[in-house]
Amino acid sequence: MKILVTGTAGFIGSSLAHALLDRGDQVIGLDNLNDYYDVRLKEDRLQRLTVRPGFTELRQSLEDREALFEAFKSHRPHRVVNLAAQAGVRYSLTNPHAYIDANLVGFCNILEASRHHEVEHLVYASSSSVYGANTRMPFSVHHNVDHPVSLYAATKKANELMAHTYSHLFQMPTTGLRFFTVYGPWGRPDMALFKFTRSILRGEPIEVYNFGKHKRDFTYIDDIVEGVVRTLDRLAEPNPQWQGDHPDPGTSSAPYRIYNIGNQEPVELMRFIEVLEGALGKSAEKIFLPLQDGDVPATFADVEDLQRDVGYAPKTPIETGIARFVAWYRDYYGEA
Repeated sequence: MKILVTGTAGFIGSSLAHALLDRGDQVIGLDNLNDYYDVRLKEDRLQRLTVRPGFTELRQSLEDREALFEAFKSHRPHRVVNLAAQAGVRYSLTNPHAYIDANLVGFCNILEASRHHEVEHLVYASSSSVYGANTRMPFSVHHNVDHPVSLYAATKKANELMAHTYSHLFQMPTTGLRFFTVYGPWGRPDMALFKFTRSILRGEPIEVYNFGKHKRDFTYIDDIVEGVVRTLDRLAEPNPQWQGDHPDPGTSSAPYRIYNIGNQEPVELMRFIEVLEGALGKSAEKIFLPLQDGDVPATFADVEDLQRDVGYAPKTPIETGIARFVAWYRDYYGEA
């Protein structure tokens, strides 16, 4: 297939593009390489893709509607995976307009371009952040998620609502994936594993929020990518049992689906740090801090729907995943 992947200079997008190329798909990769974090890392991710046959690079923003429509018109993708977005919970507290532009305006442009160019299936990134103030565990796509606690989460919930509208009005199959704390080689520098590794190796203290009582459903990048590919291959379908008097948030009478994509095994932050210390062979100096604004104390994915529908089965324990990340980090940055 010919697949448009947005965010191909990003962590998940670049990894997904490699997997699609490995199986023989053509990938049109779109990214604007913004400076939210180290652009050199994004350039290096992209460089590994541009040398591969079957990959076409487009350097542009989702917010540029005319350029995006021209890309769809020129390349005619069969399917689309939208991973480009302004990420980060804490950044949204101080830079709200970046989230409106990329996550709302940009996503609207993706929906319109997909609709007008007869895309077979649109798969897009949502986030575990949409569960917000929910405390019932594990988080299920069949639970109500109307209480986000950050603007980032609110934009991701809005994406799900926008996608449903297009599925309903135009019978366009859309599938939203709520990612749970993705980590691994080539990861994001603003994520805890990256920041902790850098600080520990440099002998600097690490900031441990919520006094170390956080729990996260850490999910290794290879497991995430496998889930995305399996989902992309299965077009969203209407749920024939859906009823308006008892509406199910995760499905619809339209060709629309929402899935959690996580490891289904939450890990306490202190245990995560302990495994990292073992992989680095070095202990961390810890500064314990309270829960940050916009953050949630725990995440835990119920992935039963994804397992049933596409055979998703995460298989990477944190001991293996963290060791692989540390090996990559040492090699990439040349730090012993």
